[in-house]
Amino acid sequence: MYRFLLTPRWLGYLALALAGALVMVQLGNWQLDRYRQRSAINERIDAAAVQAPVPLPSVAAPAAVPGTAGATPADTATWTRVAAVGRYDSANEVLVRSRTVQSRVGFEVLTPLVLADGSAVLVDRGWIPPGAGGAIAQPQVPPTPAGEVTVTGLLRQPEPMSGLVTRRDGKLETRRIAPAAIAAELPYPIYGGYVLLQAQDPAGDPAFVAIPVRHENSWQNGGYVVQWWAFAAMTLVGFGWLARREARGRRPGGRDQSGVHDQSGDRLAGR
Repeated sequence: MYRFLLTPRWLGYLALALAGALVMVQLGNWQLDRYRQRSAINERIDAAAVQAPVPLPSVAAPAAVPGTAGATPADTATWTRVAAVGRYDSANEVLVRSRTVQSRVGFEVLTPLVLADGSAVLVDRGWIPPGAGGAIAQPQVPPTPAGEVTVTGLLRQPEPMSGLVTRRDGKLETRRIAPAAIAAELPYPIYGGYVLLQAQDPAGDPAFVAIPVRHENSWQNGGYVVQWWAFAAMTLVGFGWLARREARGRRPGGRDQSGVHDQSGDRLAGR
């Protein structure tokens, strides 16, 4: 009864169904990998909230040549709570424009913290509103503490897009936090990641708004896993349903796709 499955047409249908199901399974596997990656990030964020800070050099390293950035921190080191001691270089402060916090557009302020070995790490001190004149008007940046500063924060990887670093009214500006691009404007080697400030001694200016730490939406990827695997199963079930329907139409008393009515064996449908 199912001998028709060996015809070229039905073998073609089967090949299409299997290929489609395979693609959907692979898409589900990819989303599963993204779910695991994002879940791991969330676990590191949660762990950082309760762990004691570790020295910055224990999880990252600066470049060896002035004007360059070190390697990007490893995924496993990202979101680690780190501590560093140095002096802020406000002369080479970087304004990161068009940043939204609490539904307001303003600037994040990156200030190099020069360490005892002569290298520096970019510290995101927080968000401030723009100056008078619009969203890209340069703000009045609160001064850095004088002398030695102890910084505690979360180690972050560079943002994906490097962007262009320019000088406007004597201030460095950019759209993305990319140490490799910023390093070319600085007179010392820097780390390949940056530190999102959480605490500082002496304390920072209250004008800064802390940058919120957002968890990854891993459950969205989990939902896509179920969706793609369900589509793969539906594709195979749909092929089986069509094959069963075809087989039933070929039984005595059924009607096949050619329009031949099998009850009489030789009478065409509609005659």
